[in-house]
Parts: sequence; C-alpha cells; structure tokens
Amino acid sequence: MFLDRDGTIIEDVHYLSNLDSIEWIEGSEKAIRLLKDAGYKVIVITNQSGVARGIFKEDFPDEVHEEMNNHLLQYGTVIDAFYVCPHHPEIGPPQYRKRCSCRKPEPGLILRASQEHGICLEKSFFIGDNVADMEAAQNAGVQPILVLTGKGMTTKKVVEKMPHLSARLKVFPSLLDAALWIWTKKVLKEK
Repeated sequence: MFLDRDGTIIEDVHYLSNLDSIEWIEGSEKAIRLLKDAGYKVIVITNQSGVARGIFKEDFPDEVHEEMNNHLLQYGTVIDAFYVCPHHPEIGPPQYRKRCSCRKPEPGLILRASQEHGICLEKSFFIGDNVADMEAAQNAGVQPILVLTGKGMTTKKVVEKMPHLSARLKVFPSLLDAALWIWTKKVLKEK
C-alpha cells in the first residue's frame, strides 16, 4: 500500500517545516491501522522539494516521519517505510536541482520500495490527492486511488479529462474511506 503524505495522511500546509504544524486528516490513523490489519505493508512516497528550495534540511522529512510513527504508536500501528524525493527539476543547488526518476510522477521510488520490500506491484494500490500521485501509480503499474482531501477535489476535475488515468481510477472522500473499501474487499475475497 503506497500512500502520499501531504494532503492524504496529514494536512498539506505548503512546505511543512515545523513539527508542530503536523495536522492529521481525520481518520488517517485508523486507516493506516486497517490497512496494516488487512496484511498490507504501508509505505509513504513523498516529494519534498522544500529541501531543494532551502526551506528545510534534507534530514527534516526524517524527523517528520519519526514524529508521525510516534503518533501512530498510540493507535497500535506504524508506517513501514518512507521514501522521499528531495529534488526539483529547476530550483536549488546542483545536488538537488535535477530531473530524477524519484520525483512523482516518475515511478522510481515506488519501484525501489517494491524491490526492497518484496512487493507485487500488480496487487498494490497508490492512494494520493494529486495528479502526480495518480500518474506515478499508473507509471508503476499500481492501482491508483484518489482521495478528495488535500488537492483531491481539484485533481478529480483534472483527472476526469485524462482517459489514461480515469479508466482505472477509484475515488473516495478520504484515506479512511479508501482503507475501508480495501479492507472489506480483502476480507470478502478471503471468505
């Protein structure tokens, strides 16, 4: 189970640069617990160009992710892994200013995570709130799921005009709604 971070799990506060600014989208903790209880590995794939832009240091996303997992422990769960792209194709110092295969919509981080964690992409989902998430899912051969939190409402209008994405797309109001659908689907399949 691949998840976008900002706008999907936590509120998108436009370059989160302070741990005190982490706000969980309602039901996200329960959603992650449901997905884990259904037997999925939960892996976050996130673009963090704030590094390239000099808004925060490269290790700051690690601090955010540690804080997120500490919070999730209260719900009896954690996210299995976090994969971060710190690059931007046009902004920042040379080590961060580049076109890379890890920045969504490119599938690099999804492919790397699938290799490192033994994940079958054909049986996987990518849940996110923006076009880059949906395209990354498509590019990796993963089922795209759009949530209407974050940028999701705007993304839905854009994606509806993109037949290559909209044909396979599932849309849910939130991560929790998507997780309930996946959990129910898996439980019914096992019966």
